[in-house]
Amino acid sequence: MHPRRPDGFDGLGYRGGARDEQGFGGAFPARSFSSGSDLSHWVTTPPDIPGSRNLHWGEKSPPYGAPAPSTPLEGPAEEPFPGGSSGGGGVQGQSSEQLNRFAGFGIGLASLFTENVLAHPCIVLRRQCQVNYHARHYHLTPFTVINIMYSFNKTQGPRALWKGMGSTFIVQGVTLGAEGIISEFTPLPREISHKWNPKQIGEHLLLKSLTYMVAMPFYSASLIETVQSEIIRDNTGILECVKEGIGRVMGLGVPHSKRLLPLLSLIFPTVLHGVLHYIISSAIQKFVLLILKRKTYSSHLAESTSPVQSMLDAYFPELIANFAASLCSDVILYPLETVLHRLHIQGTRTIIDNTDLGYEVLPINTQYEGMRDCINTIRQEEGMLGFYKGFGAVIIQYTLHAAVLQITKIIYSTLLQNSV
Repeated sequence: MHPRRPDGFDGLGYRGGARDEQGFGGAFPARSFSSGSDLSHWVTTPPDIPGSRNLHWGEKSPPYGAPAPSTPLEGPAEEPFPGGSSGGGGVQGQSSEQLNRFAGFGIGLASLFTENVLAHPCIVLRRQCQVNYHARHYHLTPFTVINIMYSFNKTQGPRALWKGMGSTFIVQGVTLGAEGIISEFTPLPREISHKWNPKQIGEHLLLKSLTYMVAMPFYSASLIETVQSEIIRDNTGILECVKEGIGRVMGLGVPHSKRLLPLLSLIFPTVLHGVLHYIISSAIQKFVLLILKRKTYSSHLAESTSPVQSMLDAYFPELIANFAASLCSDVILYPLETVLHRLHIQGTRTIIDNTDLGYEVLPINTQYEGMRDCINTIRQEEGMLGFYKGFGAVIIQYTLHAAVLQITKIIYSTLLQNSV
């Protein structure tokens, strides 16, 4: 008696001998099909039924009446993996992929933490030096900057170096929100496609200009919070920046002196600095990314790249490009930033720390009539180096950022080597 299914049944055709059709008493001759017959148009894969065993390519069904061999319930574990890898290799691949995602998130988070939190004391001292027209010490090197930062921390506590940090996040949020809202209700493009044209670039820069105009009063309020001395400063809330920004637009809030420049006079230098910073950083970022991608492509063609290096190439080029773009744009536009901050702070009755001594306070009593008058006054009274007051803080800021990126890269490489 023949079994119900021949030994050669593989799910696509019959490779065994002929058999009698059941239920017809042998009245009809048996039908046989070769393994090369094209039956894919009517044969489908049987569903997974609890207690059943779906056959895979090359497997044979057990004889009729014989107990089916015990198999694990995990169906995908039985299937061979590409390249001859086993199920354990698949688990390792999944864990390696999870590690890559986690490490990539950690690298980006470390970079953001360094830019916005760890480097904030450098931003505070840099701005205080820029607006201090009384200063005799320009702090062009990081050594004098470290000394004055230590004095501030000793006399006023750590809060003197991290003041106004919450307002900087608010300004970033206002900028992103304004850009999204304006692009949503106007035809101005938020991003430039690869097939760009001069009109598209002009509209995109117009969007950036409108965004900087909306965020300008809040940027001015944030600047005051970062340079105001902790000695005479009251405990303000985190939303004080929003309140001061709205009050600056409405002409309400804290009284200002007659030397306060109207917002219309601040639009041009603010938009000019923001647009130039965006153009320079974008151009340098694309240039550095192009160089790094060509270098990575050449190393892959040489077939000398290790798996660890390949994974590093997926995350670090963009971070390095962002680092180089921010550094170059800040260095190139530092004189314009000095002028911009002095114009924003004038007439706000702000009292800053004495950056020459590390203690005592100084009032800001400038009387610039505008951007051109500010440039001429700084050049005549403070010299060309007066535009670079506090530049040593920039050196510390980006040295710290580079060190954090390098440490993160070492940690990431070690984790990848242990997981491979």
